[in-house]
Amino acid sequence: MAMAATRDGYGEALVALGEKNGKVIVLSADLTESTRSKAFAEQFPERFVEVGVAEQNLAGLAAGMALAGYIPFMSSFAVFSPGRNWDQIRVSICYTAANVKIAGGHTGISVGPDGATHQAMEDIALTRVLPNMAVVAPADSLEAAKATLAAASLEGPVYLRFGRPQAPVFTTRTSPFEIGVANVLAAGTDVTIIACGPMVYTSLEAALELGKKHGVKAEVINCHTIKPLDVKTLAASAKKTGAVVTAEEHQIHGGLGGAVAEALAERAPVVMRFVGMPDAFGESGEAQELLEKYGMTKEKIVAQSLAVIKEK
Repeated sequence: MAMAATRDGYGEALVALGEKNGKVIVLSADLTESTRSKAFAEQFPERFVEVGVAEQNLAGLAAGMALAGYIPFMSSFAVFSPGRNWDQIRVSICYTAANVKIAGGHTGISVGPDGATHQAMEDIALTRVLPNMAVVAPADSLEAAKATLAAASLEGPVYLRFGRPQAPVFTTRTSPFEIGVANVLAAGTDVTIIACGPMVYTSLEAALELGKKHGVKAEVINCHTIKPLDVKTLAASAKKTGAVVTAEEHQIHGGLGGAVAEALAERAPVVMRFVGMPDAFGESGEAQELLEKYGMTKEKIVAQSLAVIKEK
């Protein structure tokens, strides 16, 4: 299976957007290579702005450009944007519904040796609480490219969540993708596993093990859009299986799991379990070691699925 980082899909899509839309502008906060916006900068230097280590200015400039009719893509690490400049995003971008796209890179604990200060584990919570903001966490590099292209066509602020490490590319160029529409990747009747980002592939692996070792039929849903949430698809699956497990490389509190729980509490209340960061900061280490230590693994999804089935 091919391997690629979701940030690579973002960089490729930026160039494609630059070629077909002269209103697309890319802004970087001193992380041009790391966020993969370098190719756009080299090909379209007149539409690239390097603001330096100044994330608040990054947001302010992007808001002004959007209100002047452009489509700016802000590129930085997620701990800095939407982390450090959350107030500017809230007031200058979301309050005005400015047409700004915010690309948060190096998310999750799998950024590894960079340590807790650079592991964005709260960015979904920070962005999904903001009015007018759409929040998208693509599952692989191909989906990241589709999400970037789709964001450019969606009027209003959009947060795009990307990761640094190489990850399996399991979707195809023809796989369906639409912001706000979840994709059922595996059909099942015993439990629903709802995941986003790199945990989607891990969830597919867990579903395979649940079937082979335990005779459990798990339904797996790629919930790449956390906001607006595809409540119709999620509720239909929850009513069918009667049990839900969510999986994300993010804090359990306020992330995908919280969004799903809020929606199902009104539409289809069922027993739930959550796989994610357990209300803790990370630490420096190799990606797989950290994922195992903090329980964001196939084994944890399998265990939580078996547990939630018993509670039905």
